[in-house]
This record gives sequence, C-alpha cells and structure tokens, in this order.
Amino acid sequence: MAITKGPGSIGVHGWGDMKSLSVQAITGRWFVVFASFFIMAAAGATYMFGLYSQDIKHTLGYDQSTLNLLSFFKDFGSNVGILSGLINEITPPWVVLAIGAVMNFVGYFMIWLSVTEKVAKPQVWLMCLYICIGANSQSFANTGSLVTCVKNFPESRGAVLGILKGYVGLSGAIITQLYSAIYYNDSKGLILFIGWLPAAISFVFLRTIRYIKPVRQPKEVKVFYNFLYISLGLAGFLLVMIIIQKEVHFSQSEFGVSAAIVVFLLFLPVAVVFIEEYKTWQSKKFALVNPSPVKIVTEEVKPDDGANQSFKSRSATATDAIGKSDSEPKVNETVSTKDTRWWENVFSPPDRGDDYTILQALFSIDMLILFMTCICGVGGTLTAIDNLGQIGASLKYPKRSISTFVSLVSIWNYLGRVFSGFVSEHFLTKYRFPRPLMLTFTLLLSCVGHLLIAFDVKDGLYVASVIIGFCFGAQWPLLFAIISELFGLKYYATLYNFGSVASPLGLYVLNVKITGHLYDKEAREQLAALGIQRKEGHELSCVGVNCFKLSFIIITTATLFGAIVSLILVARTRKFYKGDIYKRFREEVKVAEAEMAETGEDAKVKQQLVPT
Repeated sequence: MAITKGPGSIGVHGWGDMKSLSVQAITGRWFVVFASFFIMAAAGATYMFGLYSQDIKHTLGYDQSTLNLLSFFKDFGSNVGILSGLINEITPPWVVLAIGAVMNFVGYFMIWLSVTEKVAKPQVWLMCLYICIGANSQSFANTGSLVTCVKNFPESRGAVLGILKGYVGLSGAIITQLYSAIYYNDSKGLILFIGWLPAAISFVFLRTIRYIKPVRQPKEVKVFYNFLYISLGLAGFLLVMIIIQKEVHFSQSEFGVSAAIVVFLLFLPVAVVFIEEYKTWQSKKFALVNPSPVKIVTEEVKPDDGANQSFKSRSATATDAIGKSDSEPKVNETVSTKDTRWWENVFSPPDRGDDYTILQALFSIDMLILFMTCICGVGGTLTAIDNLGQIGASLKYPKRSISTFVSLVSIWNYLGRVFSGFVSEHFLTKYRFPRPLMLTFTLLLSCVGHLLIAFDVKDGLYVASVIIGFCFGAQWPLLFAIISELFGLKYYATLYNFGSVASPLGLYVLNVKITGHLYDKEAREQLAALGIQRKEGHELSCVGVNCFKLSFIIITTATLFGAIVSLILVARTRKFYKGDIYKRFREEVKVAEAEMAETGEDAKVKQQLVPT
C-alpha cells in the first residue's frame, strides 16, 4: 500500500504507516473533540421533557403545579453540577463520565418503571429524586467532555463552547429520530431510551476524553468551522425531517432510514479529524526524513513591554540553563512562588483574566451580575420550553404540532448556541466586541417570544418556539465563555458549574411559584364555572389564552430586568474586552517553543562535539 501526493512528498507507505497514523488520530486532540460531539448529542434529554411530561401527568394523576415541581427538580439536577466540578478538579475526566453514565441510567430507568406501572406508584418526592438524579448526569457529561475541550483549545473557547453546546441543543431532535426508529409511537419507551443511550455512549468513549497539552496550530479555528459546516448539515436535515414528518405520516421503517442518515452525519466529523491528524503526522515524518533545521513561523504578537520583558526573561533563563548544563556544576535554585489556595484572599482577587480562586470568583461583583442575569434570562426561556406541551394543549394546537414545537426548539437551540459561540468569537477577535453586550441583545430578543405566547398571536407558538429556542441556546456559550475569560481556566470545571446554578433558581420562581400556580388557579376557576368538582388524583387541565397570559407577562418583565442588569457588566468589563484577552496563552506557548528550540539546538551542538 502506498499513498503519495506527488514527487518529494511524504505519503502513507505500508500498513506500519497506516497504524502509526491511526494511533496518532485516535490519541490526538481532535479525536477528543469528535468523541465529545457524541456525548453532547445524547446529553440533552432534559430538553425533551415536553414529549413525555403528559405521560407522567396522566399516569400518576398530577396537577400542573406538581408537574412543574418535577420539572424544577429536573432542571435543578441538570444545572447544579458543583459536585461534578469538584470531582473533576481531583480526578481524570473518565471518572466524571462514568459516574454520570450510571446516574443517567438509574434515574430515568426508575421513572420508566413508575410510568409503565411496573412498580407501585411512587410518592412525589421520590419521583423528584429520580428525575433529579437522571438529569444531574448531564452536568457530569458536560464537565467531563466540554471543560476538557475548552482546556485543550484555550484560544478557540468560543468556537469550542458553541459547537459542543450546539450538539446538546440538537440532541432533542437527534434522539427523537432515533427513538422513533426503535420505539415508534411508544412515548413511554422514550424515557427508557434516554436512560440507556447516553450511558452507553459515555462508556464507549470513557478513556478517550482526557487533557492534552495545548499547542499552537495555524488556523486552528478553521477546523472548528469545518465541524460547524457538518453540524449545520445535520441540523438542516433534521429540520427538513421535522417539516416533512409534520405533514406526512411516517412508518417505523421510514423513521429507520431517517435515523441511519442522522447516524452517518454524526460520524462524518471523524473525516475532519483524520485529515488534520494526517497533516500533523506528515510534518513529523518529513522532519525525520529531512532533519535540517526547520524555521517555525508563528503569528506576530505585539505584547506590551512588561509582557515582552517577562517573555525574554523566561527565555533567557531557559537558554542560560542549557548553556550551563555541561560547563558548570548544577546549583539548586529555589524560585519563590506562592500558589494561592482556593480559600485564600477571597476579597482580594487578581486582575480580570487571571486565575481566580473559587471563592474569589463566587464573591466577585461580576459573578453576582451574571447570576442575576441568568436567573431572569435562562429561567424565563427554560420555563417556556418546559411548558410547551401544556401551552400547546391549552391553546388547542394538535398533538402532532406539540411534537413539532419541541423539535423546533431543539433545532433553534442548536443554532443559537453555534451562532453565539462562533459569531461572538469572531466579533471579539476582530472588533473587540464584548460578549456581555451580545448576552444583553439575546435577552431582549427572548422578550418577543414570551409576548407571542402571552397574547396568543395566530400561529405565534411556532414563531415563539423558534425565538425562545434560539435565545435559550445562545445564552449558554456566552455565559460559560464570559466566566472563563473573566475568572481564568484553573478552576473552570467548578466555576463552569457554579454558573449554571442560577438557572434552576430562576426556574423555581418563574415556573413553579408563578406559572404553575397561575395555571392551576385558572383551571380551578374553569371547573368551578362549569360546576365540576375535581377528584383527588386526577390531572388538572386548563384551556384558553388566560392559562399562561399573566405568567408570561411577568416572565417578560423579569427578562427585561435581566437585560438591564447585564448592561452593568458590559460597563464594568468594557476596558477588559478592548484588550487582547488571549495574550497570556500565546506568550506561554511562545516560551515553551523557545525552550524546545533552545534544547534542540543544544542537543545538536553536543552531538557534533562528541568524538567519533
């Protein structure tokens, strides 16, 4: 076997080279990203609550307040990942993924047993515990794979967060196609499916997800754009299927064909992985064949005088150490460095962009503002998503349309995530456009979707599903990128999960205490007007625009308040985002490259001096 690319080129010659290339590809940074795509594509089961919530409500006889309480514990579990963050600080990522896989299966399997009445009807608190455990596995999957990729690609974090969070957004539509091919119309089977599928995928890629020392790669972000184009193709195909399946009744075999295409598109990014690793493998092999000095050209960076002096000083130190290694005896030199512990200097944080300790970040004003913004913004959009099934039923949309709403939210959730990730990265790099300001615009746009629901505009729920799905998705990459930029990457696994805590807090107030309460109040008034007495254990249903009108007017007001609060962060970080926030990562890599170059030259000199 021989693959070449013209005279003088280095190609793949024989099975030994193929094996070497394959090993490099499977153990490289890009394959970690590919494995993360699969984990993320199955990690968004919590966004499918609207598809099986009616089964829970009907089988167990819950009213809307009880169902919304269950929804709160679902979102509480999926967003409160502090435990997974702390575990990730002291263990490798595979431990976090394994724990998450077990929790996912146990939680959803118990819900499935309860809904199919294979076990005695559980008490409400027990169902809340089941769904909290199952949903909390999502935070373990996110922490194990997404945080790892951000640390592996620190200069492309916007693109990394956008594409990986995008696959989470698509997961609802992906799982719907796969489940329809396997279980067809068995909506209770969906609960079992989202129990075993994510767990199985996590176990398959358990040892693939790991930290790999970052290296500077020319045009690295273009590789992520290649991944983006493939994911856009996947999203486009899913959107076409959603539209067709809304109009045409699909058989199980036809769903099987659709699911096979989805699986193919999920595997397609591996081609990009092998192309990139082949380029790296080829350059390494060329260096072995032609060991002449190779000039490494990197982008010119103009750091300020202090940073430049620091870089020269560290390079000089490394060169001096090499020069003295053979001619002078080694002297033990102690460098006085103080690594700040996570509990120290809580109210004396470093400059923005440096590594904060956990408590320094949590007690900072910037984090408080982000919390308030997310309580209002994410809490409002998540309330709308979790109640889509009940909103559609109360406004008398057909059952097939309700499934369409969930799929539309999934598709536009994806588009919001990749848009905010890639576009904010482009605007930040080229125009120094601050990410917090883009977060403000996202919150303002979501208010439009809330108002469409509140006033029941004709066919407005379709448009609202698009807007709310887009805005919900767009908020997450922005939030997590802002946290990484303001507070550093040292404790990012923990701070990433602390940033998610605001979501269930907002959801509890806006969904359980306001939306669920007002829905049940209106439903009881409708029953009283008809002279019907509700029997204990029977579901409580409401019909008409008034079921959710006041709730979403309140949600709109809260979201508008969150947008105003976010402007405070825009003002506070304006100067920070006008600077080069990635400068420190480039400097660290340049220092490492300089040290490696000096070491290599020193080795050559010593080799030449050895007598033959």
